[in-house]
Amino acid sequence: MTADQQASTLSDKISATVEAYISHLTSGTADDLADLFAEGATVEDPIGAPVRRTRDELVEFYGIITGMESRNATLKWTRIAGDTAVFEFTLVTGNSEMKFEITPIDIMVFDENGKIASMRAVWESSDLKQL
Repeated sequence: MTADQQASTLSDKISATVEAYISHLTSGTADDLADLFAEGATVEDPIGAPVRRTRDELVEFYGIITGMESRNATLKWTRIAGDTAVFEFTLVTGNSEMKFEITPIDIMVFDENGKIASMRAVWESSDLKQL
């Protein structure tokens, strides 16, 4: 396999993982989301928050979102270069009494299998809007 073919294959894997991530934010479980991460992956969401380093921490973190009564994530754009993807998406989540919208930009680095090795989310509390 040529270097170009290898790069294309990794890019395809990364693209598929990003799409699965957005899909799981809408209708998956916390375990589905955690399964997208490589062993030993880190999550810093938002940047400056404590870094989550274990699968249990990832499941706990994503369980907050997947436990919401309603949720919908929409991918706005993605850029992939080498082992890194940067993408923006909108997440609307909440319950019958209150809904919130946020549009973070995520920076993810991937391993050779297309699993997320690290994720950093760029947003701050003022970006969270009550609907």
